[in-house]
Amino acid sequence: MLRHKLAGVGVAMITPFTAEGRVDYDALGRMVDHVIEGGVDYIVALGTTAETPTLYMPERAVITMYIANHIAGRVPLVIGCGGNSTSEVLDQLREFDLRGADAILSVTPYYNKPSQEGLYQHFRTVAEHSPLPVILYNIPGRAGVNMTAETTLRCARDLDNVIGIKEASGDIAQIEKIIAERPSDFLVLSGDDGMVLQVMQRGGDGVISVAANAFPERFMRCVNHAKAGDYARAEAEYAALDEAVKALFAEGNPTGVKCALSVMGKIGPTMRLPLVEGSEALRERFRKLIAEYDLR
Repeated sequence: MLRHKLAGVGVAMITPFTAEGRVDYDALGRMVDHVIEGGVDYIVALGTTAETPTLYMPERAVITMYIANHIAGRVPLVIGCGGNSTSEVLDQLREFDLRGADAILSVTPYYNKPSQEGLYQHFRTVAEHSPLPVILYNIPGRAGVNMTAETTLRCARDLDNVIGIKEASGDIAQIEKIIAERPSDFLVLSGDDGMVLQVMQRGGDGVISVAANAFPERFMRCVNHAKAGDYARAEAEYAALDEAVKALFAEGNPTGVKCALSVMGKIGPTMRLPLVEGSEALRERFRKLIAEYDLR
């Protein structure tokens, strides 16, 4: 049942800030409503797109509670609980109020570059202590280490509480191997908006998306066609989004999506250092794309 609930499109929720750099809870509530009304299947809080590395731990706890309360059961909720210290991740699991959440998303430990055995032992420990099912998150471009298909499959087979993976390696052969050899109830989710159709055509289950913050209705149309097996219509729908999705990552994430949302009047563009706001050239690019493809 949970596998079905977390297939399709999960949106990696942004964290809006006021001009002074504080968390803008009013804007966050509007964003939750915006993506739910746009049809997304579930929400992922405290991921990369949320600028989580710049959030203080008390802020993370309040954001988690705020989003859970604002969702009010309308869609499932996944909470990011990760770090490069296993004991710190266990602290998060103890200290966060996870009521209202359906699963956690836990990233491969970054910067310290563990071995494949280290990755397995990390996730084994997290899974043993997590009160919620665990979705693994492999993103070597940010973490500095790639979790191989063999390690992912070992976790999938050995750890009952591990239910899926967000795969952002960009390696389609690696993703194909996971899909081909996974247990039948193990979710494989694209971590890249631009690869969602490739992953789903090979038997994957959906995507945890950045683009769905800005263009939820249009992005959902594309993925819903893919879920129905109509890839011709899915690709035609995605063609109208392709340039906008590329623009979202032109100056990094979440700089791009916050820039797009600010052009659309949904939030302010404020980032926390070391990230900075999108350039005026990027703003102009979004103005043109949103008008040309009617993405508002």
